[in-house]
Amino acid sequence: MKTRRLAPMTVVLVLLAAAGLGAYAYFQKTAQTVPANIAQANGRIEVQRVDISTKVPGRIASITMREGDMVSEGQVVAMMDETEVRAELAATKAAVERAIQGVAQARATTASREAELALAEVQLKRSTNLLEKDYTSRAEADQRRAARDVAAAAVQAAKAAIGDAEAARKVAEANVAQVEARIADMTLKAPIAGRVEYRLVEPGEVVASGGKVVTLLDLSDVYMTVFLPTASVGQVRLGSEARIVLDAAPDYVIPANVSFVAAEAQFTPKTVETADERAKLMYRVKVSVPIELLRQYRDYVKSGLTGNAYILLGSSGTWPDWLQPRLPDAKS
Repeated sequence: MKTRRLAPMTVVLVLLAAAGLGAYAYFQKTAQTVPANIAQANGRIEVQRVDISTKVPGRIASITMREGDMVSEGQVVAMMDETEVRAELAATKAAVERAIQGVAQARATTASREAELALAEVQLKRSTNLLEKDYTSRAEADQRRAARDVAAAAVQAAKAAIGDAEAARKVAEANVAQVEARIADMTLKAPIAGRVEYRLVEPGEVVASGGKVVTLLDLSDVYMTVFLPTASVGQVRLGSEARIVLDAAPDYVIPANVSFVAAEAQFTPKTVETADERAKLMYRVKVSVPIELLRQYRDYVKSGLTGNAYILLGSSGTWPDWLQPRLPDAKS
């Protein structure tokens, strides 16, 4: 059997190549070592969700949006069947008309009663004058006085009827406004500009009051929630600079800022008497992407992507080159 030997030069080249690869891997790892003034934690991208729900029960007539569509604030996303409520509106408007007629009738009755009172006053005055001259009997004068009192009471009753009629009109008008408000609530509009994440019902389905119809993503509120230990969170302040690097796009570095730091620990050991145990406490920190950047990269936003957040600790410090912002072309 013949044994083949590698030439010495070949062995040297192989060793040099292996050493070179090892050195490259080492320096790559060293180049991305997180400095002591930067905290690192993993999390996932979260986008604020807004549910569009029904205020009144009913049947869904149409949904104008599909999942993934962009909507503007105030845009109609769904409409409910208004047939029954429209009929109710017609009935309440008819009640208003009747109430208005009732007010007019009450006013006419009051005018008539006031005329009768005026006549009764004249007749009483004439009878009183005749009584003073003994041209009429006291019974006649008393009868005129009683007639005047009855007429006065009739005027008061007629005026009260006007008040009742006005109150009935206001109730009828309030009923109209209430039904119109229900009709307005049956047109579901987007409270914010955003992207449709879920279309939860389809036309023809009946939903209860408070039933969810569409879920929107508020693309102006995108963040990553991470957890930091006591030693790190004590050096984090609101507005601290941060970076986000996603597992799905490791070549890009997204600039961000700390927008929330929890006042209480989320993960607490059973006992926290010792300094070592207190150091194990973890606090929730929210790292948010600036809204100006979100407007520019709106189509890139995806909820649920995992990655790492890097937070600059203290009031000063610099970022290493590998954590300098790097973003894709916004137009691509």
